[in-house]
Amino acid sequence: METEGEIEKKEAAMAAEEEEKEEEEEAAVAGDVSLQELSKKLNDFAKERDWEQYHSPRNLLLAMIAEVGELSELFMWKGEVRKGLADWDEAEKEHLGEELSDVLLYLIRLSDICGVDLGDAATRKIVKNAVKYPAPSKGGA
Repeated sequence: METEGEIEKKEAAMAAEEEEKEEEEEAAVAGDVSLQELSKKLNDFAKERDWEQYHSPRNLLLAMIAEVGELSELFMWKGEVRKGLADWDEAEKEHLGEELSDVLLYLIRLSDICGVDLGDAATRKIVKNAVKYPAPSKGGA
């Protein structure tokens, strides 16, 4: 039989665990989430549903392309869209966020399945692009 002190310790541990979980959810909602955190969430999501068997590089790529198509549909026939989407209503902006998220999530999952550290690869690509496309020099010297 557990003592009162042991019960209090367990309750405190459970409360701390719940608080940590809430903080993680708040961070994700606030947009302060890393690629690694998203990757873990996607991996857990797939495992819980036994979807790993379907997540081959080819299948993930095709799913991502389909999502890019859905994203494209939001811009179709709108002409040039101004930065900030001032002419879009909130429902359109929310839908855009969902489609952008679908593309991002498939990209992260694809990179994981292929064994590519997406954050590292993107950082290295930015450095390569800076060398390939140097900024114009300022001043006349």
